[in-house]
Amino acid sequence: MPFTVSIDDSGNFRDRDDRVLTLRGINLAADSKLPSSPSTPSHVLDNFFDGDNVSFVGRPFTLDDADVHLARIKSWGFNTIRYVYTWEAIEHAGPGKYDDEFIESTVGLLKKIKTYGFYVFMDPHQDAWSRFSGGSGAPMWTLHAVGLDPKMFVETEGAVVQNTWPDPSTFPRMTWATNYDRLACLTLFTMFWAGRDFAPKCVIDGVNIQDYLQSHFLGSIKRLAQAVYTHPELDDDFILGWESINEPFRGFLGNANLAVYPEYQKLQSYTSPTPFEAMLLGSGRAVEVSVFDFGALGAYKTGTKLVNGKEFSIWLGDDYDDTRYGWTRDTKWELGDCVWALHGVWDSESGELLRPDYFKTAPDGTDLTGEGWADKYFIDHFNTFADMIRGIRPDTMLFCQTPVMAVPPDFLNSVRPRMVFTPHYYDGLTLIRKHWSSIWNVDVVGVLRGKYWSPVFALRFGERAIRNCLRDQLRTLKQEGVSSFGVGVPCLMSEIGIPFDMNDKKAFADGDYSTQIRALDANINALEGSMMHHCFWVYSVGNSHKWGDNWNGEDLSFYSKSDVKHRADLAYSTSSSQLSLISGKSSVGQQQFAQSTDTIGARAVEAFARPTPVKTAGVPQSYSFDITKAVFGMEIYAIDGHATNVPTEIYMPDFHFPDGDVEVQISSGRWDHDRANQVLRWWHDAGKQTIRIVGIRGQQRMQQNSSDSMCICCS
Repeated sequence: MPFTVSIDDSGNFRDRDDRVLTLRGINLAADSKLPSSPSTPSHVLDNFFDGDNVSFVGRPFTLDDADVHLARIKSWGFNTIRYVYTWEAIEHAGPGKYDDEFIESTVGLLKKIKTYGFYVFMDPHQDAWSRFSGGSGAPMWTLHAVGLDPKMFVETEGAVVQNTWPDPSTFPRMTWATNYDRLACLTLFTMFWAGRDFAPKCVIDGVNIQDYLQSHFLGSIKRLAQAVYTHPELDDDFILGWESINEPFRGFLGNANLAVYPEYQKLQSYTSPTPFEAMLLGSGRAVEVSVFDFGALGAYKTGTKLVNGKEFSIWLGDDYDDTRYGWTRDTKWELGDCVWALHGVWDSESGELLRPDYFKTAPDGTDLTGEGWADKYFIDHFNTFADMIRGIRPDTMLFCQTPVMAVPPDFLNSVRPRMVFTPHYYDGLTLIRKHWSSIWNVDVVGVLRGKYWSPVFALRFGERAIRNCLRDQLRTLKQEGVSSFGVGVPCLMSEIGIPFDMNDKKAFADGDYSTQIRALDANINALEGSMMHHCFWVYSVGNSHKWGDNWNGEDLSFYSKSDVKHRADLAYSTSSSQLSLISGKSSVGQQQFAQSTDTIGARAVEAFARPTPVKTAGVPQSYSFDITKAVFGMEIYAIDGHATNVPTEIYMPDFHFPDGDVEVQISSGRWDHDRANQVLRWWHDAGKQTIRIVGIRGQQRMQQNSSDSMCICCS
């Protein structure tokens, strides 16, 4: 069957009519990180450690509830879904024990999603390896396989987990992300990528732990993919493709000195042990650990804390029933001691660090510092993943997610047809501090790339400069993708978003989401300015004002059940000099849109339900939306003989253009407005073409402010 979506030599997605597609969607859904039975959000301890006996059936929502959620997402103008699932959901009961009921429920939901006309790609999601190490993704048995005891993470701080935090409501914001640099994640990811080279004694069922973990991870994806493609209704390219492991992390790899906190890790919040201190803590030693907070220019030390004063060990003892999952551990791998002491990294008797640079260089001499680890290990894993998935579905798209905010590894010699580069980006200061500042921000990508000799020079002041800085950071990430993959590989930002619980949840009390609207609009302006396909993080069915997305205190969902009757309708400021949105009475058309069945519960809908090109009969050159004036502008270049046959289609939300009151200025051709589907169609000539769409209220506002300077939204 011919593909409904192709990729041209310039890296554009194209439909069957040869129009350029703009993929714009949302992650569905945050709920998929957590089991449905027993329901265990990250602030609940009950049943938490019974990781084998769970079910994810009904995640992210049941088939009975699907229509209301999918209709809502469709009404927002999204055409793409990044479908979130986890390894744990498929293989939680033990190695090779697949939950086929969950797989069948997933197939059923995908069939329903298809009826709404979405494009879909599949995301095997993980954060910090697993729920049991403070994130999501891998099943409990994987931690036991590497010899870790999750019940000992509390005392040793091998991972900091909200489920086991004394008062989950006080769990420090974004502390979950520091788990990447604690012993559990450092060990698990190192063994996953490079166990053969750095943990050769760790053998289960006759294979190294690296092969054991990777084969089961890929086997779970294979099980799901095979089930998907055996259903005739899904035996096409409705599912565009499959993404590689979410946010791959290096573990210890490339660490030049285990006695020093890695320079490449910028996030330090709460306790911050060095890698060697993490090993000591895990082996039952008490350590005075530095404590950090995160400020305007990054992390800063606030004091110290004695950790593991009771001297618990994170490692499973020799009394552990190692037959529980049916595997056979090699006799050289004795439980009870640190696996890194077992491999001579340090001496568990004296506590002396013997090989501080053990993970700096691979046995074949490859330097693993910088992105060297990804060039050597990640690309090999991706190729194995690609071979597996293409063995099931030849020529399906391969969505490649490389290490977050890092320069992608060099794929130029191993690029495959129909690949897509899928980076992630979050405005770090806004995410960590849960505060949007229109006064100052930082060029984080520039700092990470060593662009400035001092972070002070990375500061940006004023909203215009901040918005331009966000745009330029995304342009940098996109260009790095071109350098690493080539011009024929599209770039799709598969995660970007903002926290909605800003400013101590002020908006939840007064219904004024203007700050969130400004922050989100700035991020979307950056996406438009870099012309990047994207999927926002996230839609969460269970989001509430109290617990957010029900996962580690995060609150990034575009929808909240707490806002179904709570949120105030917001209107635009009539003062372009203020450049802000304020609470107030909206127009009748806006009220109807905000209170409709499809959009109820939406947050900051003013920012994300905005005009966007969907299908372009030509190649988009630029497009943008001025949220304060309700003005959309777009320039395209159309090829001779093609443009007049099919129209360019633009999503036209009623929210910004109530009652169809619009003025449309076009360089050629004709247009019509399909309000029922919120689409404007434009038939135009070949060559350079432009369109400008202005809402009537936008015209009135511009007339009132004709003497004002241009809005930053257009800069």
